[in-house]
Amino acid sequence: MRNTPTDPLPLAQALIRCPSVTPADAGALGVLEAALRPLGFTCHRLRFGEIENLYARRGSTGPHLCFAGHTDVVPPGPAEGWRDDPFSGAVRDGVLYGRGACDMKGGIAAFVAGLTDYLAANPDAPGSISLLITGDEEGPARDGTVKVLDWMAGRGEIPDMALVGEPTSRVKLGDIVKVGRRGSMTAWITLFGTQGHSAYPQRADNPIHRLVRVLHRLTAQPIDTGSQFFEATTLQVTGFDVGNAANNVIPGEARAMLNIRFNDLHTSASLTEMLHAALRAEEARYEMRVECSGESFLTQPGPFVDALRRAVLRATGAEPALDTGGGTSDARFIARHCPVAELGAVGSTMHKADECVPVAELRDLAGLYRMVIEEAFA
Repeated sequence: MRNTPTDPLPLAQALIRCPSVTPADAGALGVLEAALRPLGFTCHRLRFGEIENLYARRGSTGPHLCFAGHTDVVPPGPAEGWRDDPFSGAVRDGVLYGRGACDMKGGIAAFVAGLTDYLAANPDAPGSISLLITGDEEGPARDGTVKVLDWMAGRGEIPDMALVGEPTSRVKLGDIVKVGRRGSMTAWITLFGTQGHSAYPQRADNPIHRLVRVLHRLTAQPIDTGSQFFEATTLQVTGFDVGNAANNVIPGEARAMLNIRFNDLHTSASLTEMLHAALRAEEARYEMRVECSGESFLTQPGPFVDALRRAVLRATGAEPALDTGGGTSDARFIARHCPVAELGAVGSTMHKADECVPVAELRDLAGLYRMVIEEAFA
């Protein structure tokens, strides 16, 4: 048994030094695989389309805990926003800098460090631990986690519980455990009228006026006031265009784009029908295309959530809040198969220039993840 905890910093730096901007892997999964094989993991590199993914598992019996994450990162942006090369993994004044330090290469390194210490203390531990690491979380999310889960299901390897290592903590480590996420859908609406001269509106049918009335119907009142675990559903008009360069022409069509973030009181299907109803109420001639990037989901309090709460309490001395806020994550795909929750570093610098994580926090996260594993298998 180790006298000192495994330091996650070297692995975090090695991962950051791989410029794995989606869809590039840039060697990141190879770095992780090299760290997992000596721990007894069987590793599978899974390529779907242009995306590289990694599934690694140790053990063959239940219970099965899966850690899910991603090694792809968003572009670093303008160089002048960074004090160091965003892929250098520099440490200054006790803080690790680099794209992915917070979201979420640091979290992956912390889990591997905590896992290493857990296995050193429990070499014959029962059950299975796996890692599902994708290169497509920050991108379209079509050839990553969802495809790996299909592959796992075909092999009978769906886990009993899954932890996503997104940087979900708000102010201090462990203050938030995300047990669900709102759904997200986008609608593109084209409303048709009759083109004409603006001096003779009686000879035309102005689609702008009709579309404005539709949007007013949709935004004048809240869709709901929230539910037990979710905040209120929101509808935002994110685009409006008529493509009209002439000031004296009533256009023949008008277009709007909407984004809806919805709670567990709705589905994308029920909200799509709400949009149709608003359009029908204005007797509109229209076309509408809808895409849902994820339905809302909730992992109800139970054994897995209780294990996470115990681990956070042991590690920090405080109970975490259960939360469902924020955008989407790959947890939306995992929720179709097993209980899933998210717990990771403080996310205040994710996607920003000079993205960073304090080294002490990274080490504390490794200790927290070790406790998560212990509580999950208790």
